[in-house]
Amino acid sequence: MPLAGRIPPLLRSSVFRTTAAIGIALLGHVAAESHAATPAADAAGVEFYERKVRPLLAKHCYECHAQAAKRPEAGLLLDTTAGLKAGGENGPLFDKAKPAESLLLDVVRYDGDIQMPPEGKLAAAEIAVLEQWVDRGAPLPNDGSTKAARKTIDFAAARSFWSFQPARTHAPPPETQPGTSRIDAFVEARLRAAGLRPVAPADKRTLIRRASFDLIGLPPSGEEVDAFVADDSPQAYERLIDRLLASPRYGERWARHWLDLARYADGNKTSLEIRGQAWLYRDWVVGALNDDLPYDEFVRRQLAADHLPGLPPKELAALGFLGCGPAYFKELKLSPEMIRTIVADEYEERIDALGRTFLGLSLACARCHDHKFDPVSTEDYYALAGVLAGTRLTERYVVPEPQAAVVRKAQAEVKKLSDEIAKLRKLKTPKPEEKAKLAELESRVDEIKRTTPHFDSALAHAVDDAALYVIPDGPAHTKLDYHPGEPQDLRVQIRGNPEKLGAKVPRRFLTVLSAGEPRPFTHGSGRLDLAEAIVGEATPLAARVIVNRVWALHFGRGLVDTTSDFGTQGERPSHPELLDDLTRRFIDGGWSLKQLHREILLSAAYRRSSTFDARAASVDPDNRLLWRMNRRRLDVEAWRDALLAAGGNLDHTLGGPPVELTAAANTRRTLYGRIDRSDPDDVLRLFDFPDPSAHAPSRAPTTTPLQQLFVLNGPLMIRQAGELAKQLTAAPPPSADELVRRAYRRLFARLPTESELRIGRTFLAAGASQSPDAAAARQYAQALLGSNEFLFLD
Repeated sequence: MPLAGRIPPLLRSSVFRTTAAIGIALLGHVAAESHAATPAADAAGVEFYERKVRPLLAKHCYECHAQAAKRPEAGLLLDTTAGLKAGGENGPLFDKAKPAESLLLDVVRYDGDIQMPPEGKLAAAEIAVLEQWVDRGAPLPNDGSTKAARKTIDFAAARSFWSFQPARTHAPPPETQPGTSRIDAFVEARLRAAGLRPVAPADKRTLIRRASFDLIGLPPSGEEVDAFVADDSPQAYERLIDRLLASPRYGERWARHWLDLARYADGNKTSLEIRGQAWLYRDWVVGALNDDLPYDEFVRRQLAADHLPGLPPKELAALGFLGCGPAYFKELKLSPEMIRTIVADEYEERIDALGRTFLGLSLACARCHDHKFDPVSTEDYYALAGVLAGTRLTERYVVPEPQAAVVRKAQAEVKKLSDEIAKLRKLKTPKPEEKAKLAELESRVDEIKRTTPHFDSALAHAVDDAALYVIPDGPAHTKLDYHPGEPQDLRVQIRGNPEKLGAKVPRRFLTVLSAGEPRPFTHGSGRLDLAEAIVGEATPLAARVIVNRVWALHFGRGLVDTTSDFGTQGERPSHPELLDDLTRRFIDGGWSLKQLHREILLSAAYRRSSTFDARAASVDPDNRLLWRMNRRRLDVEAWRDALLAAGGNLDHTLGGPPVELTAAANTRRTLYGRIDRSDPDDVLRLFDFPDPSAHAPSRAPTTTPLQQLFVLNGPLMIRQAGELAKQLTAAPPPSADELVRRAYRRLFARLPTESELRIGRTFLAAGASQSPDAAAARQYAQALLGSNEFLFLD
């Protein structure tokens, strides 16, 4: 009988929940949570408006529908939030009940009597932007007025904003009890002020599972759990954290979090892109985290490893932060005007990734106009874009340059010979001399490969300094002309249009994050200057951002909810003194991420149980004050890895080329699965893996029927259920009760309750002392693998 046919008895239990139960009990609740208007979702929608929609409206509509117009046509103002919400003489622009039938979309599609803009229909891509915006609910900034956009930015006043302030330590609240950690002193002071008390600490079995998944992304073994529970030493938990931080699995777990921010992918199946091996960057991140490379140096190397003296060549792989990013296809049979727009879009994408990852600022919103909310001017934007205009995506051998030069020369020779070989092989009836020539060429290729040291060296996705010029190459054709080693300053592109140019802006850092006039960037493209500024002038902001990210990944939400937006539209910190204090000590302690993890995990706030307290929930329903630990669902990587660990067939090999996740023989950690930017793996996509084309500060968990069907019928689930069943039925052959005990101990690091024993016995259709058949054992294993207890982190 298939597993689906055996589900009903399990649903009658309040303890034993299969994935079908998850669907029935949680589908409405979790789906509603996932689509709720969270602060992060609102911020993302407003950012989409600022980056994509407002420039489009400014380009095509403001001439007739803005405050600057002498008499706005049809009483419609499109340059203010109030005007967009109110609509004009023809009614509201948006239909909330039927977004696709909104008036705005009708007029730009030319579907009705009103057709706008009157001079000609928008391009299909521009209409698609408006459709996407309306489908998202047409989010708009809360400007609170109908005033036109500001003309100047008061940078002196802007520097007083909380996230731009110097970080400093704070004295713990005076009511702090002796022996309380600094973190807990601030957390408990907020709880006392709200009249709340924290719930009890988590039990040791819960705690080791939580810490193991958080730090290494894997469940603890039964033996590890038993040893920790039996250790009554006051230092037992501290030793556990130190052991997990020292594990090479730590780097694998936390590298995945970083790769979400860095929009990492191994390539595109459909593109003709560079042939470098992106996985070298992924492995570099793993190694850097395992070595506890100070975060400030972690930043420098990712932006400018090639400009840092004394680094070994393998560190060039760090340049993958930029080198592995999306590269937009440029059809050179198109006009230079079109190609320049594509290049400008690439600069915008990279500035967005840089700003949000390292500084928590949406810098790309300043491409077409001064940022509407944050103190970032259009000149600031083009000062940074100039750095990218002098930076070329390329491939680099991770061997010393003299050897790399020899390899490049040999590769070029082999390419030339291979082209000749290909021509000769196409001959249908080659002459004897042509056959001899073919053999000679093949022999020369073999000799070059054999005698050239490092001929097969890996090529890292990287960058180097080269200014790009987009120039005509005949009628309506284009040439990309790179000038190696040459820096480039850009002129402001008015309203983001590369064909309408303003004044030239020297490469420099952001004005608001500079103490006075921003210092110019003078080292090559300016990448090293930029890196030094991020961890120099912008130290307080950059450090706050990474400290908050680490906190968010341990607690399920940050001290600042909007982890990539520390600007005026982002959330304010729930515990400002705590964030400030942690940040200052993180900087003073040498930017050590491992030490930051250690302090957070040793806190009482982290060690609390997730027990619900009705009174606390009535005062603080979102648990912003941390009266308990938030229950979290495992992300797809930890879940898949846990499935492999449960079956005893997880391959712990560290690093190396990616493997297709769909391959049945692939038992490596999910980190090493191939990430295709144009066609992500179905399992990853199904379980909320982020778009690898964009910076992803968080993941929005969803619960869908397709996920449930995968757990019931997916090849991975069936395969791993079979592997787990083998482990459970290994000699000596177990009775039904013993099989259930083995299963609970292996999957949940605990023994089953009497109720769970009885349910398992019934499911296996065997008496307590009988040995269940292999099919029943496999189905039982699959049911447990689909349970809430396996999927959620308590």
